[in-house]
Amino acid sequence: MNVLWDAPGPMTVREVLASLDTSDGGRDLAYTTVMTVLDRLGTKEMVQRERDGRAFRYSPALTRDAATSELLHDTLAQAGGDRTAALVHFARTVDPDEAAALRAALDEIAQRSDP
Repeated sequence: MNVLWDAPGPMTVREVLASLDTSDGGRDLAYTTVMTVLDRLGTKEMVQRERDGRAFRYSPALTRDAATSELLHDTLAQAGGDRTAALVHFARTVDPDEAAALRAALDEIAQRSDP
């Protein structure tokens, strides 16, 4: 996903593979492996694909922030009945800058919900 998020536009499987080959420290990946991963990401609605001749071009369906948010929501859903405890624990682990950002976001939400 990082390759697609960092790309200036949609990429083919071959372009993603070439980018991975140059950025991953020399790990050899097969074209079919990258194609399978992109196909599975499409099934999960993480990427969009558009036909370009005989190939497809892939682009992120979500921003990096939106994808991270969905992962957090999924994790909280798996926390069971005590989502609040998980959120509080998480909040206690953030650094002061992150805490300030959380506080600002919560203040914004509170202002929107005030009549």
